[in-house]
Amino acid sequence: MKNNILLYTIVITALSIHGYSQKGEVTVADKKYDNYAYIDAIKTYEKVAEKKYKSADMFKKLGNSYYFNAELEKAARWYGELFAMNTIDLEPEYYFRYAQCLRSIGQNHKANDLLELFNQKSGNDSRGKIFMKNVNYLDAIKANSGRYKIEDAGINSIYSDYGTAFHANEIVFASARDTGSVGQRKHKWTNQYFTNLYTANLGENRNPGNPLQFDTHINSKFNESTPAFTKDGKTMYFTRNNYLDGKKGKDANKITLIKIYKATLENDKWSNITELPFNNDNYSTAHPTLSPDEKTLYFVSDMPGTIGQSDLFKVIIHNDKSFGTPENLGAVINTEGRETFPFVNDENEIYFASDGHPGLGGLDVFVAAINPNGTFGEIQNVGADINSPKDDFAYLIDTKSRKGFFSSNRDGGLGYDDIYKFSELKKIICQQLLYGEITDIATKEFLPNTKITLFDNHFNIVNTTLSDDKANYFFPVECGKTYYVRAQKPEYTAKEQKITIADENGKTYVPIALEDAKCKVTIGDDLGKCFNIKMIYFDLDKSNIRQEAAFDLEKILDVLNQNPTMKLDIRSHTDSRQTFKYNEALSDRRAKSTINWLIKNGVHTSRLIGKGYGETQLVNKCVDDLECTEEEHQLNRRSEFIITDL
Repeated sequence: MKNNILLYTIVITALSIHGYSQKGEVTVADKKYDNYAYIDAIKTYEKVAEKKYKSADMFKKLGNSYYFNAELEKAARWYGELFAMNTIDLEPEYYFRYAQCLRSIGQNHKANDLLELFNQKSGNDSRGKIFMKNVNYLDAIKANSGRYKIEDAGINSIYSDYGTAFHANEIVFASARDTGSVGQRKHKWTNQYFTNLYTANLGENRNPGNPLQFDTHINSKFNESTPAFTKDGKTMYFTRNNYLDGKKGKDANKITLIKIYKATLENDKWSNITELPFNNDNYSTAHPTLSPDEKTLYFVSDMPGTIGQSDLFKVIIHNDKSFGTPENLGAVINTEGRETFPFVNDENEIYFASDGHPGLGGLDVFVAAINPNGTFGEIQNVGADINSPKDDFAYLIDTKSRKGFFSSNRDGGLGYDDIYKFSELKKIICQQLLYGEITDIATKEFLPNTKITLFDNHFNIVNTTLSDDKANYFFPVECGKTYYVRAQKPEYTAKEQKITIADENGKTYVPIALEDAKCKVTIGDDLGKCFNIKMIYFDLDKSNIRQEAAFDLEKILDVLNQNPTMKLDIRSHTDSRQTFKYNEALSDRRAKSTINWLIKNGVHTSRLIGKGYGETQLVNKCVDDLECTEEEHQLNRRSEFIITDL
């Protein structure tokens, strides 16, 4: 028995020593992980994991190390080990990352199940909400696929090559192929050599020639990448580690981040390298691209105000070449994930890479139209030709030839990242031309200089124009969407038409015939009756102007602008359902909100008065305690625009 006890003690002691040894190795790996040396950390973590050591924290970091290096298949293995431990209160982000990794290996059903759990656990995270609104996202991706012919660009190395930009008749891109320079080092994050900029001439059919180093004044011993050039070729913006004039900057954790720099071409040499004024040692800015008019710079950052891990921003470039204040592109574009590598073409479309919008795994390329008012159209995945289960990013297209380049670490490539060339065979955004002419309904006479306003189905203004000298109007519109067209001309009654555009390219003809203004008003009349405005709509128990209300109020505004001496008494009424005092206060707030909207849109305060009358002026029998239909109550919920002076 003593021998058995002694043997047991020896075994326990050996196991304890072995356990302490593994914990010690994990501690060493943790330090490497914390310093972003993910490749070194992986080696130690995997060595320990293969010895059957299990730790939720280790599996998180091991999975993350592969995830942050875009090796999603390997990340899936270790996230799988993490989930197999049934860890309680696992952070929601790991549900999202594991789902992304499962997508990359084709396990979409399991990935979708995890995304549903992610949405439940994450609360307000937009990635979960976007997924739940687009559960059939794979159908949309399939519909957008088959539009490209894709080939290897012919300029790749066995190292990392990515991020192209057009410069004159060349492309400029980043590459880690320069491995022979004195002092050339590897980045601990990726175990890849630091990148320099390279250039290649574009021959016939936009095919690149042999790559050469771009410029020794730009390339440094740290990373350079993702340039953007002005049309005259004399100014460039580019990404580089925080390094200028031989000095390396670091953040509070002693980490060298990345910044955007500017350079100018003088005597065929790039010089005057300066960092942009909104850079900061404590956050990154990267991947610049210019708007078609070169008055706006778009870029990526994790600066304060960022929604996710990285967001797209824009900043105004003033005429004196100074910069405004960076502005986040907002939650339509940005998610709690990564949005990166923006590109804006001369058709005002923004392409970007994201792992927050529904895709095939890793980063996918998306596109959205930039509307004239700065808002964005529908965000669409560009399809499974460009996108793959791995990271796909840095999309670039010449809109004249419909040829371009993108970068990917997809299977079958030559290096860590590779550049692919493509020909776009069909545009993603199905467009139609909405057109027609404006006439007098009685005389058939053409009515030039008629104001035409295009609204979307939420009554937001999309575009405004005047009918030309032949009374024609034209609007580019998107297929399958619903619009409202309003025609307005002095001495005529404004008219709107609702149109749903067909789901195919083509034209939609919508002529509009206006009636001579039959509604001749005088003092004491209700101007609203001319336009059949019975009620200005508000949300339940609220007094803020809704889009539907603004849609009708613009008709009143137009008449006031045409008749600068007209004055109005704006009256708001309710039905009897609620207390007398409540109805009086609510209707008064609504009347004042209506007045304030008109004032905000240019009407002088001296021309407007108004108040709420609550339930004091019912137009039917529907008093308290008397049963009425909803239609009868609706008659009492009304707005009036009484003319007090002409």
